Formats: sequence, C-alpha cells, structure tokens
Amino acid sequence: MKRLSQHSIEQELINLKGWSFKQDALNKEFIFKDFIQASGFMVMVALIAERLNHHPDWSGVYNKVLIQLSTHEAGGVTQNDITFAKMIEAYLGETN
Repeated sequence: MKRLSQHSIEQELINLKGWSFKQDALNKEFIFKDFIQASGFMVMVALIAERLNHHPDWSGVYNKVLIQLSTHEAGGVTQNDITFAKMIEAYLGETN
C-alpha cells in the first residue's frame, strides 16, 4: 500500500469533518453522551477494523474516544486509512 502525499491527504480531509493530519496519522476525538455510547462506538469501530483487516491506534476514557489511523507498513496514511475514516463517519451519520 502506497503512502499518500500530504496534498492528497489534505484534499481528503475536506470531506472528513473533524479529522486532522498530525504525527503521520489521521486523528479525531469523538465525544459521546456517556460510557455506554462510547463503548458501543468502539465495538462498531472494531468490527470495521476486522472487516478491513486494518486496526487503529486508539484510546477511550469514559465518554471520549481518540482514534489515530495510519498504515505502519507504509510509514503514514494510505487509502486504507481514508476508507476506514469514511466508514466510521458513514456509521455515525446513520446513527445520528
């Protein structure tokens, strides 16, 4: 998988509200009503990760979930990471 250029990543971020590019990864913090909603979100993201065979770096504390997406083998962001972020956003759009 080929690492995307910074320009390509910036173009993709136009359509990924709230996502940023730092530390060679796509980053976003999600805030939920409570622990149960945050935990449910993490389960959903885990299912997407398994389907894509592409796993995030993430952390969760009570109602906050921080996700970092990068492709370690490529040394940065690839199209897999963009696809993953779009799938997360599509899920959230369907549940809001």
